[in-house]
Amino acid sequence: MPSFPRFRGLVLIAALPLLAGCNAVLLSPSGDIALQQRNLIIISTGLMLLIIVPVIFLTFLFAWRYRASNKEAHYEPDWNHSTMLELLIWAAPLLIIIALGALTWVSTHQLDPYRPLARLSEGREVPAGTKPLVVEVVALDWKWLFIYPEQGIAAVNEMAAPVDRPIQFRITSSTVMNSFFVPALAGQIYAMPGMQTTLHAVINHPGEYEGISANYSGSGFSGMRFKFHGVDQQGFEKWVASARASDAALSRHAYLKLEQPSERNPVQLYASSAPGLFEAIVNRCVEPNRMCMRDAMAIDAQGGMGIPGALNVTTLDAETRERLGLTGTPPRKYVGAMCTATEGLVL
Repeated sequence: MPSFPRFRGLVLIAALPLLAGCNAVLLSPSGDIALQQRNLIIISTGLMLLIIVPVIFLTFLFAWRYRASNKEAHYEPDWNHSTMLELLIWAAPLLIIIALGALTWVSTHQLDPYRPLARLSEGREVPAGTKPLVVEVVALDWKWLFIYPEQGIAAVNEMAAPVDRPIQFRITSSTVMNSFFVPALAGQIYAMPGMQTTLHAVINHPGEYEGISANYSGSGFSGMRFKFHGVDQQGFEKWVASARASDAALSRHAYLKLEQPSERNPVQLYASSAPGLFEAIVNRCVEPNRMCMRDAMAIDAQGGMGIPGALNVTTLDAETRERLGLTGTPPRKYVGAMCTATEGLVL
């Protein structure tokens, strides 16, 4: 009867064929941006292995060659320098660093998520006059909201896009920082409250792909997943029609209810979406009686309620500055009150 360690080794070897069923989506993506990123990873890894593999091999070779039991190894205690050896040691890593630097610089600009796509895939440029599909993405607790302004629909935890059509994602968050990630499509992009980030991408093969949150955001994080459907134009129109057939409408009041934390939400389609909802989410003013962040910043930039409101600018008094430990630092100005230009009354 074989020993337990040997038996365990046989079991592990027998289980290796099961790995053939794994889907390494990052190494086999379906979108051109993700494909270029995959190629960048492979090329960079290969360049680094040009140094790593010989170093590891030589480490074991020297350890074996100059072992204590090998009395035939040539020993030169006074040797201390070789110009040729120095050139070999430093030239190869330097060339690798130069190659990696050039590759990184070029790819950083080519794969800039804010940069509109120049091609659909290798050898196929984006046809002139092609308009990207705009999808507005909102990371909620703990679900994803997708708004299609051109189609006038919205969806929770599901989205679709035509194959070989550029997509422009406009991304934000309702509360905490999150991360929008469809591994088969492109790299992850952060979603942050009060800010908008952008991602340009394209899906080249039809299929159903998984989208996830790649940034921990609380107790419901593990269930914050959605389905991304890559379909042909007819399939996309069918998906849009199914959303328009829904009885639900995403008004501002409906969004405020949807915004409340919930976990593992089912797919929900909305036949319509309130105009300007995404901009209101970014500017933190979905509520009808709340000032938008852009308006508050514009007022602050002018000193408060326009140029006449510049008289409302003040600083912390000396006692407060001393209590906060700010004595000796340059005073910071801010708007002290919101006044009308004519009356000067505090609102």
